[in-house]
Amino acid sequence: MYLIVTRSFPPELGGMQSLMWGLSRELSKNYMIKVFADHIEGHKEFDEQASFSIERISGIKLLRKYRKAQLINEYIKENKVEGIIADHWKSLELIKTSKKKYCLIHSKEINHPKGSSQNKRVINVLNNIDKVIANSQFTKNLAIEVGVNENKVVVINPGIDPAQKLNKKTLDKVESILKFKKPRLITVSRFDKRKNHEKIIMALRNLKQIYPDIVYVCVGYGEEEENIKKLVKELDLEAQVMFFKDISNDLKNALISKSNLFVMPTIIHKKSVEGFGIAYVEAAQYGIPSIGGKDGGASDAIDHERTGLICDGNNLEDIYYSISVMLENKKYIEYGKNAQEFVDKFLWSKIISSYKNILN
Repeated sequence: MYLIVTRSFPPELGGMQSLMWGLSRELSKNYMIKVFADHIEGHKEFDEQASFSIERISGIKLLRKYRKAQLINEYIKENKVEGIIADHWKSLELIKTSKKKYCLIHSKEINHPKGSSQNKRVINVLNNIDKVIANSQFTKNLAIEVGVNENKVVVINPGIDPAQKLNKKTLDKVESILKFKKPRLITVSRFDKRKNHEKIIMALRNLKQIYPDIVYVCVGYGEEEENIKKLVKELDLEAQVMFFKDISNDLKNALISKSNLFVMPTIIHKKSVEGFGIAYVEAAQYGIPSIGGKDGGASDAIDHERTGLICDGNNLEDIYYSISVMLENKKYIEYGKNAQEFVDKFLWSKIISSYKNILN
């Protein structure tokens, strides 16, 4: 039996939640799995449908990690456990056992200055477990840079499920919303500084001169939302930028599939960095190529000059040039076909074999 210890799990939404659910579900096809997850509203109905055991830990956040660790330590003493797989180094910090331990790393949570107290805690956990699983080559390099033993780190990209079949009614709805607007750019992400909506909007001001019917669709929510909307107004781009939030998965996927280009030239903002970028992979499933940033793990998700472009997200000219290159002569059509073929390697049915190799 393997224990999966996670702070992020459905029915809560998010990239980490999807990753830990997919991993638990796929591993449960070959191993006995028990998940220790944080309590979330509405979990009972969700948990009942899972093919493995899920134990939820409630209570205030500060005390919850101690209670969770205590429950896990007791469980290990009383049951035959092969190993523990955690979503975060903090999930392993208080677990006292000689059983095999594996930890997923994603970038932001390990990006602390070398020698700082947080860095020492990270290193103390990660250098005393069996394997550290980085979500991209970038994250692996960052881990080594901050002091993680190189021999412990392996790269396994996040897995995805096959693309959802699109509903014709929803596709027609999207066409009626976007009407004659073309070309179509889209970003699906939280509104925060590292996602770089701001510079895409600034590039859009010039692109509008060449493509008067251009549209930029922003799907998401977050702390930067009001600032981004204010910038759109200042640059007189209200006819070119459309905002969507709290929409169904169906509508989100239809908006992606009816776009020409996924744009998210991420940057490093303070300690915040994009470790991989599952959104690029999800866009590729619908034949949509991407523009990603050089700072972070986008290079694992985008094959530069084949399934999209990697640019310098800190350089407005580079972003503008990259979008222009993709729109000229509709280059996004060729790149989109390549992206749809490339994305197969990220399917859970293929990714899970890398986990099984480590566990075996």
